[in-house]
Amino acid sequence: MATPSSLNTIDRLVAFVNPEAGLRRFAARSVLQQVQASSRAHEAGEPSRLRKFASDGLGPNTIVGQGAAALRAQARHMERNSDIGRGILKTLVNNTVGPNGIGVEPQPRRRDGSIHTEYAEALRVAYTKWCRRPEVTGTFSLSQLQRMKANAWLRDGEVFTQHIIGPVPGLQHFSRVPYSQEVFEADFVPLDLSDGETLVQGIEKNAWGRPVAVWVYKGNPKESATLLAGKAGLKRVPFDRITHLARRDRFGQLRGISELASVFIRLQDIKEYEDSERIAAKVAAALTAYVKKNGGADGYDATTAPIDPATSQPRPRQLNMAPGMIIDGLAVGEEIGLIDSKRPNPNVVTFRQGQLRATAAGVGASYSSIAKSYDGTFSAQRQELVESWVNYATLTDEFVCMDVEPGYSNFVMACHLSAVVPMPADLMPDTWDDALYIAQSMPWIDPLKEANAWVTLVQAGFASEVEVLRKRGVNPRDLLEQVRNWRKEVKGQEGPLVFNSDAAHIIGKALAETADAPPVDPREAAAQQ
Repeated sequence: MATPSSLNTIDRLVAFVNPEAGLRRFAARSVLQQVQASSRAHEAGEPSRLRKFASDGLGPNTIVGQGAAALRAQARHMERNSDIGRGILKTLVNNTVGPNGIGVEPQPRRRDGSIHTEYAEALRVAYTKWCRRPEVTGTFSLSQLQRMKANAWLRDGEVFTQHIIGPVPGLQHFSRVPYSQEVFEADFVPLDLSDGETLVQGIEKNAWGRPVAVWVYKGNPKESATLLAGKAGLKRVPFDRITHLARRDRFGQLRGISELASVFIRLQDIKEYEDSERIAAKVAAALTAYVKKNGGADGYDATTAPIDPATSQPRPRQLNMAPGMIIDGLAVGEEIGLIDSKRPNPNVVTFRQGQLRATAAGVGASYSSIAKSYDGTFSAQRQELVESWVNYATLTDEFVCMDVEPGYSNFVMACHLSAVVPMPADLMPDTWDDALYIAQSMPWIDPLKEANAWVTLVQAGFASEVEVLRKRGVNPRDLLEQVRNWRKEVKGQEGPLVFNSDAAHIIGKALAETADAPPVDPREAAAQQ
């Protein structure tokens, strides 16, 4: 409960004229103060002159419409001109998609619930060939395309993909499967195209808020006169052919916002601060000296200086400096001093580290990856990796759900409709597009410790060999095929080649040596001990 305040000026005036009235006034004001204090459930909800107070009274789409385009431009500028901004995007993309992209292992099932091995293998072969050039321009492989999508998704806040199945005039599919993807950035869908009802920021929706169509520019509005054509330069694409990969913060939000939006100001401040320190260091590197003339009775005497006849002033001297030189031409009372700029600043590293830690918290990436600073113990590094990997796994889950999974479903349907890989008759309904999506695996800080831990878990039955392989980003079937082919090749050699990885030979040899050894008397063994 708030304590009553002291008498103010008006209280003293009233008490001076009428002490009884002054006492009543003070008591009433104290009670009023306590009531006002108790009515404030959250002090953070009340404005104050000591802090900024933001009131968000706008809807999510209104907020996006006001700032999405500007934030998108700032994000692209950061990617082009900021080493930290570009490093953040690379860190997020590489840990979300990885060098090989999101792997897909088909898991269709027979009616008895078992995996349809033959159909899954046929899909896997067709998918591997389709991944070489899956998009309409034939420029990128699937792993490159996924990294480009993830980069645009995190940088711009969104990216669109149109799925094209079947023959289309003027379009050449690059595999036997007639399916290609057309990817276009957020600029192709105008933010300012709205009718106030069903059409909001270029996306057409129904009464339930579900998108039903997207209005897309026929050409890049940043590189052609498409923007001047208005709505005539747009085409309506049904949303069942579109996947919209977007970073959304609120329910009902249609368009995405850049992942870097909350750290733009900090990144710009870091860049300007580093530029200032670099300039100061360059200035400090240009050594500057001065000649100090001490006055006084025994000091410098200007009358002894040589005079320039043209100006009748003391002639300026040229002192050329060189390593190891000895200056003996100074007059009485003169001394040479150097300007100390106090650069480089020893606090730059500490300040930059603090700012980068705050930046890492804002974008969800690890500080060590952003700052390229890997100091600390094994436990500290692993703790940071575990905490940051949850953020990467979350981004991967969103990427798979919004882009990879719909793309694979369209691929399987295109395989069936084109009879490249038709669905078998014994296939369980609604399992034709079942698949296991293999994302980037968490790296090992100390491989020996990590491997021993997994071996212990597998031997104890708390984990399976397949789980370990998937955690390492390896396809178990591919590994089995590699090992099987290697074993056959080793057996085909003339000399006996046995490797430690071939446990069957190692264990079998050990058992044979144990069986051929003579029996040992337990009493003799105990006596020897």
